[in-house]
Amino acid sequence: MANTNHLGKVKKGKDVIALNIIAYGFTGLLALICLIPFLMVLSGSFSSEAAITQNGFSLLPQDFSLEAYKTVFKDPMVVFRAYGVTIGLTIVGTAVGLLLQTMTAYVLSRKDFEWRNGFSFFFYFTTLFSGGLVPTFILYTQTLKLRDSYLAMLLPLLFSVYNLLIMKSYISAIPESLVDAAKIDGCGEFRTLFQVVMPLIQPALATVGLFIALAYWNDWYNAMLYIKDTDKYPLQYFLYQQVNNIETYKKLISNNAVSSSVVSSMSLPTQTLKMALTIVVTGPIILAFPMVQKYFVQGITIGAVKG
Repeated sequence: MANTNHLGKVKKGKDVIALNIIAYGFTGLLALICLIPFLMVLSGSFSSEAAITQNGFSLLPQDFSLEAYKTVFKDPMVVFRAYGVTIGLTIVGTAVGLLLQTMTAYVLSRKDFEWRNGFSFFFYFTTLFSGGLVPTFILYTQTLKLRDSYLAMLLPLLFSVYNLLIMKSYISAIPESLVDAAKIDGCGEFRTLFQVVMPLIQPALATVGLFIALAYWNDWYNAMLYIKDTDKYPLQYFLYQQVNNIETYKKLISNNAVSSSVVSSMSLPTQTLKMALTIVVTGPIILAFPMVQKYFVQGITIGAVKG
């Protein structure tokens, strides 16, 4: 049992110390176990293709080689351009998407908005049914004329009902008296949102912002559907194309469609290339996670306990 000394400080008992050791030890062990796959990917990216094929993956590089990274950065400017497209889409999409979903959630959380139930049903209904791929493709390519446009990659991920639910639940927990006080002081709706509500929902903003950023960063499907100009490829789709090109070339080799003299002059990493691509793609977004990690747990459990 904890006791108190003459300075008013709480001294932890042996049972509390033992519990902390067990809890932190178990959590640390679990974190190391979760880290093992990433270490194997990192190790595989610095191994030779022959060693991976013969021995499989390991925690340490086998027959150290940079061939996979040389293949990825064979044309560095192309990779950096794809990085620029992805970073631009992520920044713009996250900022605009977060603004739209926050404003929508604020409106739907206001009890004095008489149509809020109807609009809420409209949004929730889209989670049950959708138009499907063909109508969506026709809308973007023929109606909106967005073929080979950055908007074709920006618009599909701009709004998510799941993120809207998170934001609405958090805003609904804010006392209405704060909004009423802001109105009495002469604040309009936008000023109330930006100066009163948004400073109070930073965990939700961080959580939803991270979800939106991850969606844009990992997206390659929309680029495959709507983008034909290679200069507009995002990073994920560009690297996806590289892997496909290597695998296609290996199939040609296996079918004797390529002469042996050409094959002997080329290095064709496949497994190590996939590992290197994983490191190239995940590196920047992993660095961004610690900045919002302290808000993440609080934001993801919004609505779990209320009152």
